[in-house]
Amino acid sequence: MTKRKDAHVSKIGQRKDDHLDLAANGDVAFKRVGTLLEQVGLVHDALPELRFDDIDTSLQVLGKRLAAPILIAGMTGGTARAGRINRELAQVAARRGYAFGLGSQRAMQKDPDAVSTYAVRDVAPDLLLFGNLGIVQASQGGGPAVQSLVDAVGADAMCLHINPAMELVQSEGDRDFRGCLEAFRRIAAELKVPVIAKETGSGLSPSVARRLFDHGVRHVDVSGAGGTSWVAVERQRATDERRGLGDTFWEWGIPTAASVLCVAPCGFETVFATGGLKTGLDVARALVVGASVGGIARPVLQAFESGGADSADAFLQQVETELRMAMLLVGAKDLDALRAAPRMLGRELAAWQAFASRSGE
Repeated sequence: MTKRKDAHVSKIGQRKDDHLDLAANGDVAFKRVGTLLEQVGLVHDALPELRFDDIDTSLQVLGKRLAAPILIAGMTGGTARAGRINRELAQVAARRGYAFGLGSQRAMQKDPDAVSTYAVRDVAPDLLLFGNLGIVQASQGGGPAVQSLVDAVGADAMCLHINPAMELVQSEGDRDFRGCLEAFRRIAAELKVPVIAKETGSGLSPSVARRLFDHGVRHVDVSGAGGTSWVAVERQRATDERRGLGDTFWEWGIPTAASVLCVAPCGFETVFATGGLKTGLDVARALVVGASVGGIARPVLQAFESGGADSADAFLQQVETELRMAMLLVGAKDLDALRAAPRMLGRELAAWQAFASRSGE
């Protein structure tokens, strides 16, 4: 029994390190499908009557004040390497006043000693911190098991991720997704912290958003198509016929900007826009179409891998400066003004908006 458990933990750990290597350096980006954020046209204000240093990017999210609407999105955990990345990036996020997400805590379910690879509270006590677990695993364990994961890392909220496309390509992935919607309802009611329904690179549709809302979920992360394809990540790891599945479904998903447009009218308290955001202009565009916060993962990891925490910090400073510049150039002194700024939507994005409107009738 012990040997079998150790082998399983080792398998999860190897998968986590594979994911890090592929996310940082692998050929895993969407190739044809983009985020559609480039189709959010912001209207230039040549007379903004603002001072750059007076631009206010702060906001309240899940009971904590952030200096800017930026999330270092959940990436990893479960190995010593992952633990180092989590701790150093969590400190960067805390120092800059951003939110921070942990990677899937499934490894902790298999081996409680893995908690050390997710432990960041001692180095970032005031951080807005998100835990993370797959909804399939959450449905099997129930609210008390999920709460124990929250308590173990001191999370302020729990991301329950939805990833059927990724799982179907993963050789050891889940195949049964029944009962997940009811699990969201039950766990959202039982947990002592908010639940965030999070996709993993394929986006949320209007129908899924409405079903989640009707089942008590009030916070979502669209994690749309256009950035890292987690189908592609698993395709690169696969050694059997699932490589062919990965090739076929590499581009699968709803573009990030389209997904934000789809879910924004549903009444959620918080909409996180992750999936392919790379710049502060991307964050600004996401907020203009309905997001509360923009999340960035792969570019932060790449900066960290190339030059450590200082490099990641410098990259994020650039993102924040770009966001402030975009706000000044549309005449927005704060985030409320940015969200109210005039916009023009490109043809494909406008078609998604029309689809979302029709599906809500």
